[in-house]
Amino acid sequence: MPPETPPPEIDCSGVSKRFDGGTEAVRDVDLTIAAGQTTALVGPSGCGKSTLLRMVAGLEDPSAGTIEIAGAPPSETLQQAGLSIAFQDPSLLPWRSVRGNIELALSLARRPVSDSEINQLIALVGLNGFADARPAELSGGMRQRAAIARALATQPGLLLLDEPFGAVDELTRRQLAQDLPRIWEARGTTTLLVTHSVSEAVALSDRVIVLTPRPARVAADIVIDLPRPRPEGIGRSDDALELVERVFAELTEAMAAEDTPLAAQ
Repeated sequence: MPPETPPPEIDCSGVSKRFDGGTEAVRDVDLTIAAGQTTALVGPSGCGKSTLLRMVAGLEDPSAGTIEIAGAPPSETLQQAGLSIAFQDPSLLPWRSVRGNIELALSLARRPVSDSEINQLIALVGLNGFADARPAELSGGMRQRAAIARALATQPGLLLLDEPFGAVDELTRRQLAQDLPRIWEARGTTTLLVTHSVSEAVALSDRVIVLTPRPARVAADIVIDLPRPRPEGIGRSDDALELVERVFAELTEAMAAEDTPLAAQ
């Protein structure tokens, strides 16, 4: 089923963030994220990627500049349940089952609860047989998969992912990276992905934004001109590997300019 509203464009203009303790996380970011595309943010650890994502989500306010989602502030999109977020920390309600956590997300978004669609999502993320399990009965990777299913269930126009595969094993990570984009591509979802994995960024996205060490600024904007839908194994193709090397080169240059070792990535 397609989203009820068209996927939104995101406009960041002069966005900066300085926390009360004086730490400057983001500085003067100008960025337009195209509607219906997947855009990945990569950069050194602690550079401000997640802070930028949280500002897009309306969970943090910029210290300067503006962010608009389809011409409105993020808080409006958040209030209208027009976006979903999957963080590295799953944050599932411990007293609810996997199914119950997904159902609650649908209820809060004022969306109909479809048992068949919930079952399909649970199967997609590899949790068949665990629909009635509570978070304490699941491994960290399984909880992460449940959180991804919860985020997808509301069919958001904007999907924000902060290291969504960080806690899952490598085999599951590859399978999710293959299967999940088919959902948001079919729905035309605008997806913003934060990841430490350059190969994951290239395999999943239409565009990779390379950020400098903190405070985050845009160092490079790289178009990922790989076919969609992405065939299995595309990440190991010569074209993908060439793009991975290009992203690494931009990261290396950005960190060298800030005297930051590549090992910080």
